[in-house]
Amino acid sequence: MTSTPAQPPASVRRAPGGPVLQDSVTEAIATAFFEELASTGYARLSLEAVAERARAGKAAIYRRWPSKREMTVALVTAVAVAAPHPADTGMRRGDVLMFLTEVADALLPPLAYRIVPDLLAEGARNPELRRALFEAVRDPRRGRAARMLDRAVERGELPADIDCEPALDLLVGPLYWRLAVLRTPTAPDHLDRLTDTLIAAIAA
Repeated sequence: MTSTPAQPPASVRRAPGGPVLQDSVTEAIATAFFEELASTGYARLSLEAVAERARAGKAAIYRRWPSKREMTVALVTAVAVAAPHPADTGMRRGDVLMFLTEVADALLPPLAYRIVPDLLAEGARNPELRRALFEAVRDPRRGRAARMLDRAVERGELPADIDCEPALDLLVGPLYWRLAVLRTPTAPDHLDRLTDTLIAAIAA
């Protein structure tokens, strides 16, 4: 999550016959939402505080989202979907490095490394939020990683009987642990070295 979306997500655009929703207000609310979420966490986040930070009325929020949960899912999804997809580089190492670069870009900003762990922790207490975020954010990203492994199998770079589930966990786990949990800075060559380590582990 590097920034709020440049355009409001489809879920908050004007429905036929509905009120005209100003993009500038939507963007101000989105920015205020992420700042408030990073400051207080999901459990303590209030729509009143978001509206005050955005200098908008609470009614402006409810015209766009019916609840805090739906607002959270819509805005987090909009940022996740806006992130660039790793390119198909034509080789296993290049694909893995591009994938790790995308993950690092999403986790490095200060807002992100406060928000992501909080939402994961809240998901353990809030099954509806967890399910919605998994469907909107986790599953599409995991699907892209699975397709990356499939390409490597098709090119003969990985065995056809590779166990994909632990391989997918391994692709994200070490980098997430370092950046979002330990919050440890990485050396300039860290992603290159991690790429080689992960490839060796997955192919073993």
